[in-house]
This record gives sequence, structure tokens and C-alpha cells, in this order.
Amino acid sequence: MRAVVMAGGEGSRLRPLTINRPKPMVPVASKACLGHIFDLLKRHDITDAFVTLQYLATIIQDAYGDGGPIGMRLRYSIEESPLGTGGSVRQIGDALGAEPFLVISGDALTDIDLAKVVELHREKGAAVTLCLKHVADPLEYGVVITNADGRITKFLEKPSWGEVFSDTINTGIYVIDPRVLHRYEVGAAFDFGKDLFPQLLAEGEPLYGYVADGYWTDVGNIAEYMRANADVLQGKVRVEPLGREIAPGVWTDGEVQVDASAVLLGPVYLGDGTRVGPQAQIVGPAVLRDHVIVEPGAIIDRSVIWRNTYVGERAEVHGSIVARQCALKARVILEEGSVVADHSIVGEGARIRAQVKVWPDKQVESGAVVNASLIWGAKGRRTLFGRFGVTGVVNVDLTPELAAGLGAAYASTLAPGSTITMNRDQHRTSRMLKRALMSGVVGGGVHVADLGQVPIPIDRYETRRIGAAGGIHARISPFDDRVCDIKFFDQQALDVGKAQERRVENVFFREDFRRVTHDGVGSIYALPRVGEAYSEAFLNEVVHRREIAAAKFKIVVNYSHGTGAQFLPQLLSSLGVDVVAINAVVTENVGSRSLEQFQQEMRELASITATLRASFGVTIDAGGEKVFFVDDRGRIVEDRHFLTAFIALAARTSPGVVAVPVFAPAAIEQLVGEAGGRVLRVRNSAEAQMRFASREHPLIVADGLGGFIFPRFHPSFDGLFAAVKLLELLAVARTTLTDVMDRTPLPRMARLKVACPWEEKGRVMRMLAQEPATERTKQVDGVKHVYDGEWVLVLPHADQPLFDVWVEASDEGRAWALAHQYADRVGSLRGAP
Repeated sequence: MRAVVMAGGEGSRLRPLTINRPKPMVPVASKACLGHIFDLLKRHDITDAFVTLQYLATIIQDAYGDGGPIGMRLRYSIEESPLGTGGSVRQIGDALGAEPFLVISGDALTDIDLAKVVELHREKGAAVTLCLKHVADPLEYGVVITNADGRITKFLEKPSWGEVFSDTINTGIYVIDPRVLHRYEVGAAFDFGKDLFPQLLAEGEPLYGYVADGYWTDVGNIAEYMRANADVLQGKVRVEPLGREIAPGVWTDGEVQVDASAVLLGPVYLGDGTRVGPQAQIVGPAVLRDHVIVEPGAIIDRSVIWRNTYVGERAEVHGSIVARQCALKARVILEEGSVVADHSIVGEGARIRAQVKVWPDKQVESGAVVNASLIWGAKGRRTLFGRFGVTGVVNVDLTPELAAGLGAAYASTLAPGSTITMNRDQHRTSRMLKRALMSGVVGGGVHVADLGQVPIPIDRYETRRIGAAGGIHARISPFDDRVCDIKFFDQQALDVGKAQERRVENVFFREDFRRVTHDGVGSIYALPRVGEAYSEAFLNEVVHRREIAAAKFKIVVNYSHGTGAQFLPQLLSSLGVDVVAINAVVTENVGSRSLEQFQQEMRELASITATLRASFGVTIDAGGEKVFFVDDRGRIVEDRHFLTAFIALAARTSPGVVAVPVFAPAAIEQLVGEAGGRVLRVRNSAEAQMRFASREHPLIVADGLGGFIFPRFHPSFDGLFAAVKLLELLAVARTTLTDVMDRTPLPRMARLKVACPWEEKGRVMRMLAQEPATERTKQVDGVKHVYDGEWVLVLPHADQPLFDVWVEASDEGRAWALAHQYADRVGSLRGAP
């Protein structure tokens, strides 16, 4: 059998280690990662291989030549431009022959039994057989779902947690019948996971998955690279022998010099020509590649040192990586997780702080303390984006330096000369980060239309109105005033999608920022009359203004000290609504509020509303996106109850399609259906809900947690408009919020948060998804089980190691009993095989 080894990876998340070499050539213990793959192929009697190349291709060609020195026949296929995984293999054309062939990644470390994958392929007569693996965190991989016979039924390419119905991922090892490649022309760009496999599945081609028991890891980032080295040394993965054991747990495959007074605590690998001086200490797992010199008294602790590197007298290297041909002078200290890249010199007594990266060819002065990367950037992070954008503790995680780099990374993904909007909430820390972001953006040649401080709905509306290429909004987190969120918008003013997030992350982590000349620096200008166009469109969308005025509403509005207080009062006044405002002073000193503070504010709102005999009371969050109501009797309205009532009232007034989250009460379908409308269930993600609104234009999209989108106005959450829309619906129906709530059945629901370690979440989802109850409902988000009118939804939290368990039942006691039953079940599934 022939093999195709895919070795074109750039390894951006491994930078700065991959600046001077392709990812497959990063050494793992005794040899390059690619070398371990060649060893695996030879153990399975596969000695004829094509190697696909792109990034720094000549390095691999020079290292392995025609394959003779390693006992293989190697031929190379080089991509001039990226063709995708499938396109790179298709480029080899008919040279692969008519027999099935093996595809394997050259930048993963594995000892999987390839013969068993091939055997299953032949036994099933498969078009393609994928090698699968159970992993703790499946988010960064393609998730594959199979039936009991191993036939593949579904693909999920890099899913969100809500879509993770299994922890079984695609390892990138395939056995392929070459006939399936002929759907594409040679030179066409396509991807196996995104293009070919889903197409074959849709056409009914036999696709099978083999779940492997062996070791497999993608050497994808610094932490995984360190772990891969440790796993080789600790025997967790089968590789070719590391050499002879010169002391317990100490291996070498060459000639080394180790002073008798040196202390080596295995597992340790010493490359050829390594010298370890007197009183030196090497604590494993540690790798010292060829010709490393360790001077007297130096300490190397759980670290990887590449070839031709010098470690000076009494230097200390703790949990770090030092790349090729570096010099660490006397008394240098490298703290945990630091990286020093090729050809760098660290002067005497210098200290490299934890997680700091020193790029190639740098010189650190003697005695210096390096607190941040020497090239633009800050400490390494696996990902930047979370559910609320880029989030972190102010001046700890989100510093001005990081914000400037983040702005530069975002600008680098946009065309030079394009324009974005920038906006913030009222807090002074948001202003600090906004200014830092702005400097990075204009440095990348992108113009900034400064909106100042306006509610997020107006920010999105103005971004879309002026045709900007995107936007940035900085705000204090609504959950913790020590935390800031930086939200990025695309040209539709929606939260940027996963693809653009990854582009920004790649530029940020590679620190490959675009720098323009002095005359190309972006301009900054204040957008004139911000909010006027929004206000005009807002009022035009209120069709029944006469009815609202005739109803003579009086409402109490809690503005939460947010910027909505600068716009909504004028809009309500123009509609003839009498408003009693509370917390309407916009101040930079007020941040988020705790749950207890929010509940106290709602109680106060209820009391004021009842005392003043107002039509209703509403709290608008500081960002202007969400609303929370009390009725005219002063009763606090529960979110899901209001969702049901509001959607039903809107559907009776104007029937159409409404979209609600997967945990919305079941009564919505009946109420909307009776009004001649239809309900669609959507994912519990603001980004997904806004994109659905933009694409499908339903009557309303709701998130069930106080957020409403009215796509005919604009496809974004808008609490200002939601408050006025309620007024309009009540006026047209000539009713009160109390009557509406009393007529709407109160959902009997329960919600529990159940802790679950990140590494267990995929397994729990897989086990729940395999239960028979899963087949009774369409899985939109999480895993939902339906039982005779009752349902349970287990929904993975996107940012925390826990599940939300939602339940609706015939009565509240039953709902809580089911919630606790499933919470116990989730606990029992943790650690299950």
C-alpha cells in the first residue's frame, strides 16, 4: 500500500518554533515529528510514500531526499498556493494508482495500528475509512458520528460545544479509494473534512470509521508540544528505541559526557555530543538534543533544549523550550512556559518571565527582566475569542499592549484603506482599551469612524448604515466589573464568525501584523450625528404610533446607568409615552452588577411601578440589548414566561415565523400555531441567532434570556426597540401586560448548572446522544430528550466547565426532580468508558 504524508503545515500556533521550519520538522525527543510518522509507516511495511509540501518545503526535501537513507521511497508534491487537504492529494493525480492508499498527517504523533484501519476498509468495501479517536476536548477537531456498525452518519467540522454530540474526532488518518477523488480536477482546492466527505455522505457512499485505541495527539501548540515530548519519554507512545539507557531513565543514541557529580533524574533524553558539567541537575521529563552544553551548577527542569544550544553556569530552565543554536549565559533564569527561539542570546543574569516568547535572532541584555514578548505581543493564549468576544480581567488579561496588538491583528485581516467603527460603553476602562485598540487599527492602515459611546444596537446599526468593513465595541462585562469584553463585528455588523476569529487569532499569535508606511496610516474621525438615522428608522418601524399615543401609556424605565438613557427618552417622548426614569445618569464609574444587585433593582422597579400605577416597568441592560419586565401590578415577569407571552402576542398581531432557543417552553409552538404562525428552534448562541435573523428574516428572534431581534428593523438584539414594540402590541390589542401574562400559561421549568471538567464534556455528550430518547427529537443544540410532553435538555456551557440542564414538565416539582435526576446522570457518565 502507498501512503500520502501531508507535511505542508505552517504551525502558526507553534510560533516562534516554526518560524524557521515547517511544523512537521519540529523535533519530538529523538527526531522530527515527521520522522516518527515515517517510522510508523515502516512498522506497517509501507515504504512507498508521497509527501505533500508547501511551507518551507525545501527543508523537508533536504532532510529526507529520496528516502533512501531511512529505507523508504519518497516523492514530493509541492503546492504553489494552498489547495486544502483534498486538493493537495488530488494534485498527485494518477500516480497513486488504482488501489486504496493511506493518508496521514506528518505533524501528529501517533502509534495507532494502521493495519486495523486498512483491514476495516477492505472488510466493509468502503469508499473512505476514517481513523477516529476519543479525545477530552473535541472543539478543535472534526467530530464524527457513527452507527453501531461503524458506518459514518454525520460530520461536524470544528463544532461549538452545543453541537458536540460526541467526543469521537477525526485524526486525519484515512484509507481512500482513489475513485472518489475524481469528483475534482487536479489543481482544484478542496478539503476532505469540509467538502469531499460530506458530499460522499450525502450521495450514500459507504464511509466508515475505525475508533483506534492507540496514542494520538496533534502537536498543535506549545503546551501540546511539551506534552508530546514528555509522553515519548514516559513510554506513553510507541516510537523507535531512543537509544541505550546509560542510567535509570536516561537514554542516548550517541556519545555524551556527563560529569560524575551531575544529577540526572529521568526520564531524560540526551542527544549525540551532549555535555553535562559538574553539579548540574537535569530533571525529567527533559530532552537535550545533539551537542547541547550544560555548564556547572545549571538546572534544567522539565524542559526541551534543541541542538547546539549553550546553557551557562548556574542558569535555570524551568518548564521551557530553548530552540536551536541559542546561548543562555550564566545565571539566566527561564520561568515556566517561556520559549526562546533560534539563534537568540540571553545575557548574564537575565530573567525571562513565565509564558514569554523570545523570537529568533534576538539578544537580551545582561540583567534584563523580560516581561513580554520581544516582538509585538503578550503572553501566549490558546485562543482569544470566547462567547462574548475577547474577554479578560482588565490590566491582567486585557492590557493596553495586548489591545493594541489585537487591533493590529484585526486590521491585518481587512483591506488597507477600509473603514471600521469603534464604540464603547460609559466606563473609563473601556475608554482605555478602545484607545489602545484604535492605535493598532490605524497602524494597520484601516480608518476608524469613532462613534463615541452609544448602545450596542445603535453601534451595529451605524456600522451597517455607513457600509463599514466591521466594527469594535469595548464594554465592561455585564457579569463582573473587573472584566472587559471586546466585541468584533463583521461588515453586516454581526459578531464575527469562527472563520474570521481564527484569522485574527492566527495573525495575533504569529505576530504577523501588517505595517503601513507613514502616509498609509489610517485616519480617525468622529462620525457626525450618531443615532439620528437609527432614531428615524426606529420611529418609521413603529407602524401604530397613533394607537400608542391614544393609549396614554406611563412606564418606568431603569436605564442601568447605560448609554440607552441618551437616546430612548426622546424616542418615547415622540410617541407620547410618559416616562419615569431611574438610574438614568450615564457615568464612567458604574460597572456591572451582581445577580443580587440586579434582583434588588428589579424589586425596586416593581415597587415603583405598582405605586405609580404605571403600565409596566422595564430594566434595560447597560448595553441596550436586553430587557426585563414587571407588569402593571408590580409582579416581576419571569423571562421564559414573558418570552412565551410576547411571542404569542406578536404572532396574533402579525402571524409569521418566529425563532426561539432550544430551551424555550413547548407552549410557544401551540400558541403561535393557533395564530397561523410557525416556530423554529435555533442554537443558544447570540452570533448564531443574529446570523439566522440576517439570513432568514423571521418576524422575531428571541434568546429566552431578555434578548429580542426584529429583523425587519435590523438583525441585532435591541432592547430599546423591544420595549417600544411591547407598547405597540399592547396598544393594538387594547390590553395590559397583566392580562397578557395571566392568559399565557406559566411554563413549569427548572434549570440546574452541573459542573463537568472540560476533558469529560465530550464523553458525556456522546453517551447522552447514544441513548434511545435522543432519537425522538431533532438535535439543534446540546442533547434533548422528550418524554410524553416533558423534555430535558443538556446544554454544554461554551466558556465554563459545566452543563446547563433545562427541564420542562407538568408541574414545577416534577421539573426539579427531572433536573436533579439528569444532573446525577451527568455525574455518573463522567469517567464512563
